[in-house]
Amino acid sequence: QVQLVESGGGLVQPGGSLRLSCAASGSIFSIVAMGWYRQAPVKQRELVAAITSGGSTNYADSVKGRFTISRDNAKNTVYLQMNSLKPEDTAVYYCNARLYSDPNEWDDYWGQGTQVTVSS
Repeated sequence: QVQLVESGGGLVQPGGSLRLSCAASGSIFSIVAMGWYRQAPVKQRELVAAITSGGSTNYADSVKGRFTISRDNAKNTVYLQMNSLKPEDTAVYYCNARLYSDPNEWDDYWGQGTQVTVSS
């Protein structure tokens, strides 16, 4: 079993900042990549940012220059620093981990989601 536990969501004013954290635990052989997705009401879930075990990153165009993803491999934890937040960033943010629970099989795992609301 693998668990992803997220924290750090909340209510913030436009222009403010939040930091999300996600820790993976359980039966983990190795982690390929971790990332954050978000889903706003009546919209599809979309990739926000991802980072590989080697440190390569990928960002949605809408967050480039404002959000920074980072990772602590020793703690199996990924972070998302969100600056200059906009109302359109409001969504439920989900942590994702692509990992091997044994040497021969990988799978995608998801956190429970954390609400981020940007509003004055």
